[in-house]
Amino acid sequence: MEYRTLGRTGLKVSAIALGCEGFMNRTAAAVRADFDFALDNGINFLDLYASNPELRSNIGAALAGRREKFVIQGHLCSVWEAGQYLRTRDPQKTLAAFEDLLARLGTDYLEIGMIHYVDAEADLRKVLDGPVLRLAQKLKSEGRIRHIGMSSHNPVVARMAAETGAIDVLMFSVNPCYDLLPPSDDADKLWAGESYARSLHNIDPERQQLYEFCEREGVAVDVMKAYGGGDLLSDADSPFGRPMTPVQCLEYALTRPGVAAVMAGCRSRAEMQAALAWCTAPAAERDYTQALAGLDRFSWEGHCMYCGHCAPCTAGIDIAAVNKYYNLARAQDEVPETVREHYRVLPHHASECTACGRCKKNCPFGVDIVGHMRRAAAKFGY
Repeated sequence: MEYRTLGRTGLKVSAIALGCEGFMNRTAAAVRADFDFALDNGINFLDLYASNPELRSNIGAALAGRREKFVIQGHLCSVWEAGQYLRTRDPQKTLAAFEDLLARLGTDYLEIGMIHYVDAEADLRKVLDGPVLRLAQKLKSEGRIRHIGMSSHNPVVARMAAETGAIDVLMFSVNPCYDLLPPSDDADKLWAGESYARSLHNIDPERQQLYEFCEREGVAVDVMKAYGGGDLLSDADSPFGRPMTPVQCLEYALTRPGVAAVMAGCRSRAEMQAALAWCTAPAAERDYTQALAGLDRFSWEGHCMYCGHCAPCTAGIDIAAVNKYYNLARAQDEVPETVREHYRVLPHHASECTACGRCKKNCPFGVDIVGHMRRAAAKFGY
């Protein structure tokens, strides 16, 4: 298992993590067995948005005696009413559901208190200016949550939240399909077929800027919907007209700037094993470019996807890393200190590029890599 730092929280989390909705309608014994399997395979990070009391209790039973082995991300504003899940902004209902969550999990704190499902700007303002954020901050001051997060599907709203400095972790939907679409406060558009009826080219700039901002500022991104609700794994349902593998989807998400982990919503042991296969998969199996390159209606032409096909560089430059740090810095008047230091410790820098052109021949997306190296060298000064 690969462990990554969860942004400025400093927490070390497994890159493959558990989205727990897949444990719904399972026995407590089955949930416990799957948690045994997860631990045995190095998973230490889980997300629980569901408010279903039975599910919460079963997960609590699975955590019994080993709470300290997990980093728990639990959602605020997710409540259980009239036998079903409900999203709320009512502080009393939110607090009661939070107390219920702690009691059923058998813990007195959560590492991440995730403000649940904020997609519309008006809703964000209600959260930030109203009692929900104040409640989260109070719980943090009491040590009952250690860090505040927010989940969203809208890159504009997500960045607005991140820019306030109030959240340390962002849960966001990331996959190559959604990344093509412009921002919307209607999450249903992400998986609507008509959204992909027209030609789409390159990652939407708002999404790219969100990932880069989070990377620069230490706001950790953990990923939901890496498989696009399963559509990307299906030959019939994928907008690309060809399926991706779970390993390819995970590799795509885990190579976006700012991403620390993917919450894999596994409904069976086989699905957990399919996600865990990323940990040991060779480069050829992680390679998502074969699913994305050469499509008629969808193109990433000229856009660095950090896929690594440009390697090996004749000068030893980690081209994907240089491109990432250049992209993180290029919109800033001055190179951010953290980006400068990451670039500085690279064993080889952009100024060492010999302009041989081999990298561009290897790039499946036709990126002007030599030009990028020249611009990066100028930006960083070497």
